[in-house]
Amino acid sequence: MVNEQNIENAKEYHIHISSKHKLLDLKLREVFRYRDLIWLFTKRSFVVKYKQTILGPAWIFLNPFITSIIYTIVFGGVAGIGTEGVPKILFYLCSNAIWIFFSTSVTQNASAFTANANVFGKVYFPRLTTPLSNVLSAIIQFGVQMTMVIAFLIFYLIKGEVQPNWWAWILIPVILIHLGLLGLGVGIIVSSLTTKYRDLAILVGFGVQLWMYGTPIVYPMSQLGQGTLRKLMLINPVSAPVEVFRYAVLGQGSIEPLYLGISVIVTIVITVLGIIIFNKVERTFMDTV
Repeated sequence: MVNEQNIENAKEYHIHISSKHKLLDLKLREVFRYRDLIWLFTKRSFVVKYKQTILGPAWIFLNPFITSIIYTIVFGGVAGIGTEGVPKILFYLCSNAIWIFFSTSVTQNASAFTANANVFGKVYFPRLTTPLSNVLSAIIQFGVQMTMVIAFLIFYLIKGEVQPNWWAWILIPVILIHLGLLGLGVGIIVSSLTTKYRDLAILVGFGVQLWMYGTPIVYPMSQLGQGTLRKLMLINPVSAPVEVFRYAVLGQGSIEPLYLGISVIVTIVITVLGIIIFNKVERTFMDTV
């Protein structure tokens, strides 16, 4: 009886490693077994990022705060861009929080293969654990930044200068999952291609900056009117989720069901395409990285 039980346990934890597998084989059960490793990778990303820095994790607050002050001065002051009655510093803090979450998911995953080549070449584990840990790290960072947003929100609530749509806060976790999957898909596509074309690693930072200006981060959608430009901006798969986020937190913005639907479809396509490319490149990337 004991021998049979040992055999069953051995079968449960037996892993057959092969270069031949389906492109859409996510191996989610195997990834779930390695959930402790995902958490270790998540902790590692914080340790490596803030190691040998004077202020350490305080940069999680300082980075969006300083950026928001600059945006307030440049875009809100010099350029005179309105924020639909929302206090400018709160508007930019809120916008930065959701954008940094998405951009971090993209940029960290854009180097998933090259940054972990040494580990990938020595030890087997589900490769998908690395990009998943990057998204989890971005979610934790977003949560920390939101404490600062909420602190400013409470201040302006007391002054009566902002009116959030509290019922829409239940949509925030959905928006995070949505943008997390989009960032995961875009990131692993870039990461897979950079194993052969290193130019993409250089362009990704520049591309993310351009993407930000094509997203209503430093300006509200109302600044674009109701014409073609607004429609083009809403086709951007990040724009509609950002609008929903600000609608919930600030009471400013709108929910666009049509463009949200388009964003969801684009996210699904990019995520599936990213997984296909990721699984294909995973077989041979050690020969080219």
